[in-house]
Amino acid sequence: MATSDTNSATRKNHRGASPRIKRSKRRATARRIQLPDGQHVAIAEYGQPEGEPVFFCHGWPASRLQAGLLHNEALELGARIIAPDRPGIGFSPAQKGRRLRDWPALIDGLADTLGLDRFRILGVSGGGPYALAAAWGLPERAIAAAVVCTAPPLAEREDVSGLSPAYRWMLATYRRRPSALKWLFYLARPLAVIHPPNWMRNRILRSLPEAEADTLRDPFLFETCFRNYRESWSGGAEGLFRDAEIYATPWDFPLEEIHVPVRLWHGLQDCNFAWQLAEEIAGRLPNCHTRFVEGEAHYSLAIRRRREILEDLLATGV
Repeated sequence: MATSDTNSATRKNHRGASPRIKRSKRRATARRIQLPDGQHVAIAEYGQPEGEPVFFCHGWPASRLQAGLLHNEALELGARIIAPDRPGIGFSPAQKGRRLRDWPALIDGLADTLGLDRFRILGVSGGGPYALAAAWGLPERAIAAAVVCTAPPLAEREDVSGLSPAYRWMLATYRRRPSALKWLFYLARPLAVIHPPNWMRNRILRSLPEAEADTLRDPFLFETCFRNYRESWSGGAEGLFRDAEIYATPWDFPLEEIHVPVRLWHGLQDCNFAWQLAEEIAGRLPNCHTRFVEGEAHYSLAIRRRREILEDLLATGV
């Protein structure tokens, strides 16, 4: 049964009250690792090399670089963040016919290769389903999982009013003509990787919810997020499309079978995935504690509350 933390401190509007962003000097370098099954996966690591292991599941469109924002917090809290590029993203080779339920085997093999016995899992946005899949498939190894502003199951969903207009359009296009959406990815790639000029950046910020705009007005954060986004295209349009396709297909594992402790965080002003969608997921998880946060939207929650999220995850399952 899901439990909820909705006290005044959690629901307080944190706009302008988030801690100052520390500029990490850690350069994110990728290394490819061969797994026991012969598959290769690219990872980046942040935080304490000998710290408490946490596998980071990046969002969409995103890459291993997304975990870089956790570097300073991981150093202070004694965590080792291991962030793999999903197959077809960044420097990880594509995996033909990949499904969401294949993810636990990849994490299992990666943990074996790195010599890790047990670990925690953190998934942000599009990484949420992957974190839940790993928690389902690796109950003996996963100590706890946290999902932040997670994407919901979409394959059988008819009411899509809780999705952003862009996601509604992509899902509708995929359901009608998946080949057309695929070619749009190919057409978009040359423009998608171009750094936006200042006038475009300002226009983007004006179109975002207040919490998102307040967060991304910081030039360092905007540049960090853009590098992460651009890296997601490094594997090509095909890789990014196949990664997106996963969200429109069945998850193939029941949420009701996840008995690993799950911490679910969601902003009440999230315009990408409405908080009610996260509430539906929480209601199906046997061991879930929810944090619905007032004054936070999709990106702002993962960025401004990242220390609290990581600290809470490290304390779960102890």
